[in-house]
Amino acid sequence: MSYEVKLDAFTGPLDLLLHLIHRLEIDIYDIPMAELTAQYIDHIHAMQELELNEASEYLVMAATLLAIKSRMLLPIHEGEMEDAEFEVDGPDPREELVNKLIEYKRYKEAAYELKNLESDRALVFTRPP
Repeated sequence: MSYEVKLDAFTGPLDLLLHLIHRLEIDIYDIPMAELTAQYIDHIHAMQELELNEASEYLVMAATLLAIKSRMLLPIHEGEMEDAEFEVDGPDPREELVNKLIEYKRYKEAAYELKNLESDRALVFTRPP
């Protein structure tokens, strides 16, 4: 069961939304975070059996979107923000998104490969010595 976002600016899987924001095909300012969050909470409540892996994956992606959007919406005043996480001279939040998407893709590919290895191993029967 995969989660699909249904917004005015976008309809599709959440990881595709992150990808399109990364490629600047969708402006993050056009994403209503309150509506996105409400839809996701409704999705979790509608699930018969909570799939923790799926829920945690999308929760991390939604939190990343929210953090990036909030950092881009905040005005930047020199000397006002000393927090290391929100440095004035820090990297562009979209760069952080790119890095997270690359890492996410690596894990998805590794999971796919492990599943294939498991399937292949299930077909092998060894004889006891």
